[in-house]
Amino acid sequence: MEEDLKTEEEILAGKHSVLEALRAGRTLNKIWIAETAQKHLTAPIVAEARKAGIVIQHVDKRKLDQLAPGVQHQGVVAQAAPFAYVEVDDLLAAAEAKGEPAFLILLDEIEDPHNLGSILRTADCTGVHGVIVPKRRSAQITATVSKTSAGAVEYVPVARVTNLGQTIERLKEQGVWVVGTDVDTDQNLFGSNIFTGPVAVVIGNENKGMGRLIREKCDVLLKLPMAGKINSLNASVAAGVIMYEVVRLRQQQG
Repeated sequence: MEEDLKTEEEILAGKHSVLEALRAGRTLNKIWIAETAQKHLTAPIVAEARKAGIVIQHVDKRKLDQLAPGVQHQGVVAQAAPFAYVEVDDLLAAAEAKGEPAFLILLDEIEDPHNLGSILRTADCTGVHGVIVPKRRSAQITATVSKTSAGAVEYVPVARVTNLGQTIERLKEQGVWVVGTDVDTDQNLFGSNIFTGPVAVVIGNENKGMGRLIREKCDVLLKLPMAGKINSLNASVAAGVIMYEVVRLRQQQG
């Protein structure tokens, strides 16, 4: 399993993923482009790769299908150095360097790589300083995540921790408010004003929500108002709503 993860971490697929990796200075060993790929769409990748001295090979599309199985690669695949996870302290330092209150997203066992990719994409758009994921029972950064994030994975730092509960305690000790999302609480997301200070928002598992221990460690629990019959949102959609509420409140405060 670990070897499979490592292999997938080293493959990037899709025009956006590869181009943003190039622009971000990620170490790419080689780029494969399908012989049938449209030249005007791959030209920016070719130009950036040549500037960086990266080898490009034009190959049959079936070669790319083998390199990135199950991923919509759009005729472009790259072999990259493994994704560089950071430390939680790096995320707090990034917020401090910008003179902004910390804004972190903690993912409690988000398993779907498409959800992780979508959350990273919105995190980039909303100025999140970093995302924290557990090492076990959680999606990690893979080709699918990179593709779904449209390259945002190159710009949003991700910390991988052994124990999410202990990480929450450390964040609280450093003055960060930890906010959980729970359908069974009374407090409405849109009636809260705690997001203007240092905050870490916990997004729970797609099916089970937050684990009991993680829920108990949160400083406050908030729910999104639900008017429909399903009474639940996709994890990445819920995360997006919350991230933009943080942006709205912070801009309102000035």
